[in-house]
Formats: sequence, structure tokens, C-alpha cells
Amino acid sequence: MVKLWRCEICGDPYIGESPPDNCPFCGAHRKYIKEAKEAQVNFNVELSEKDKANAEHALQVEVNNAAFYFCAAKKTDDDEGNLLFKALGKVEAEHASVWKKILKLDRVPQGSDSCHIRNKENLEESHARETRAIEFYKKAAAESENERVRQIFEAFVEVETDHLKLSEERLK
Repeated sequence: MVKLWRCEICGDPYIGESPPDNCPFCGAHRKYIKEAKEAQVNFNVELSEKDKANAEHALQVEVNNAAFYFCAAKKTDDDEGNLLFKALGKVEAEHASVWKKILKLDRVPQGSDSCHIRNKENLEESHARETRAIEFYKKAAAESENERVRQIFEAFVEVETDHLKLSEERLK
């Protein structure tokens, strides 16, 4: 039977017979996808100064990574790389949208990060970016006293780790 599902991280809905393994929008793992009527989604949270600073930094990380991936999707010299970077760009843009909601901003700022033509260089850059994001998100999750903010950081650690594995597999 087809049901309406909702991701508790990004809040986006999904229609299907069962929850997907990963949110098709933000990449969150299945444990965050619940039937819509049961999903707990809240972006109206009180931010401490530390959480606000970390969320602002996370927003910039995601904006810059999305810009890099969309650039790489257009310029890379590899057809599969084009698809991978396009998909990664969409996920990173969705992450930026989550931070926009948490920070109560009207819009997501534009990124302008450049990329390479050679797919291998883009994969290496992807690996470096994902590694930095994971380390920052782990630190931000540990520092947060807000359960919802910590949940988002922890979910994004998992998603960025998935991205890291994709680049590692292709660099072999």
C-alpha cells in the first residue's frame, strides 16, 4: 500500500510503499524517515550562540559544496562523474536549505566555488570537502546542547560519510 513518508531531517515528503533507504532529498538514513503523520519535524528552535555560529558555518559549507558540485557536474570529463556531482550538488543544496530554516533566513546565499575539468581532481576535491564537513559536523554535534540541532548534525555526518565513500570508491 502506498503511504506518505516524511524525512525528520529536511521535512520533505516522499510517496511510496515503504520508506527509502535514504531520503531522496537530503540523503538522511532510513531511521529518520517516518510515516508523515508520525514524523517529528521542527525547524523553530532556540539557538545558543555556539549553535548559531555552527549553523551559520554549516550553511556556508553546504552552499560552497553545492556550488562546487554543480560546477563539477557541468565541467568534469567523465559521464558518471557528471551524474555523481549533480546528485551530490542537489543533496548539499538541500542541506543548505535545512540550515536556512534553522537560522530563519529568507533565502540560501549563493556559492561560487570553482571546480576542475579532470574527474580525478574533482573526486579528490570532493574527498577533501567531505572530510572537512564530517569533522566539523562531529565537533558541532558534540558541542550542541540542543537535541534537534545535534540530530541534524549527526544525520549530516552519516550522509557526508556516504559521500566520502563514493569518492573513495572512485579514486581506487
